Amino acid sequence: MVDRSVRIVMNGVTGRMGLNQHLVRSINAIRDDGGIDIDDKTRIVPEPVLVGRDESKLRHISESFGGFPWTTDLDQALSDPEAAIYFDAQTTDRRVESVLKAINQGKHVYCEKPTATNVDEALLLYKAAEHAGIVHGVVQDKLWLPGIVKLKGLLDTGFFGRVLSVRGEFGYWVFVGGTAEEGGDGQLPQRPSWNYRREDGGGIIFDMLCHWRYLLDRLFGGVRSVSCLGATHQSDRWNEAGNRYVATADDAAYATFELEGGVIAQFNSSWCVRVRRDDLLTLHVDGTDGSAIAGLRECWAQPAGSTPRPVWNPDVPGNIDFFDGWDPVPGDPNPKNAFRAQWELFLKHAFLGTRFPWNLGEAAKGVQLAECGMASWKRRQWVDIPTIDAVV
Repeated sequence: MVDRSVRIVMNGVTGRMGLNQHLVRSINAIRDDGGIDIDDKTRIVPEPVLVGRDESKLRHISESFGGFPWTTDLDQALSDPEAAIYFDAQTTDRRVESVLKAINQGKHVYCEKPTATNVDEALLLYKAAEHAGIVHGVVQDKLWLPGIVKLKGLLDTGFFGRVLSVRGEFGYWVFVGGTAEEGGDGQLPQRPSWNYRREDGGGIIFDMLCHWRYLLDRLFGGVRSVSCLGATHQSDRWNEAGNRYVATADDAAYATFELEGGVIAQFNSSWCVRVRRDDLLTLHVDGTDGSAIAGLRECWAQPAGSTPRPVWNPDVPGNIDFFDGWDPVPGDPNPKNAFRAQWELFLKHAFLGTRFPWNLGEAAKGVQLAECGMASWKRRQWVDIPTIDAVV
């Protein structure tokens, strides 16, 4: 077995997602396991180069991993001929410029979503990558969540018969920060403050409708139209320095989608909801022959033969336990982290020079749906999703 090093310029590793999901749980975990086997003769080992704007944070992260090389100069990192891949986990408003630099240097590109703040720029990245002939991909991690993988298995076997509807519930309570004397809740926020500032690329519609686009397209059918209502439920929040600011971005979105084949999907996405359900994300799928509920790791199914027959009578206690009759769906007992699973696939495609299915074109569709969701909210009407002819 021959080990082949693959150098990756990782930009944005000082942020929450870039550090925890991509560096710690994906790239470094792959390194700890010895790399990825391409075939019985070749194994690739990722070699990260850390890039960011905060020198002290980069130095600390580098030292905690035994000395990964780092720099605050992206141009210098991209000029390295040994660097084969560029990864971007910056805030959305910084992504287009940096990704274009990497494409122009001939690097393969893998990046977080959304890829841009509007569909025109998202398509610009896709067209530039296609013209350059590089391998390009976008993070679509929820497709590799263990619960969603189990749900996909049910779909592939025809368990549902004809799928009728999909209901998604996502989110949790994100504390606003600040002290009680200031009007806050006295708790540190679990998400960065830029998420709640539109001018910095924040907003749950742009964040989550990109996810819902690839989930719906890949599992249930292409999205054809959307009706979306956004809201800023918590206008006063406190940033990382403890200073109060006014939230300018939506922190909740209530959306309905019409899919190919007549399937109706409804998704509630909120940073202002207290969770009383199976998981932080649940998908409830109803079909003519059965139903299922998938969370992040688990999935439960109820075939038609196990469906109870309730009768409406609120005057007496119900005699049906509606949590009975649902069977756990088996799956891999030791599933990989969803981000790592997609990273491994991308690294193989980049090494072999083969087209990656979850690419910048698919990312543009997600940005398009978010844009249409925003337009629906503004106009207070349904918005049809046009086909993007440029994406093949």
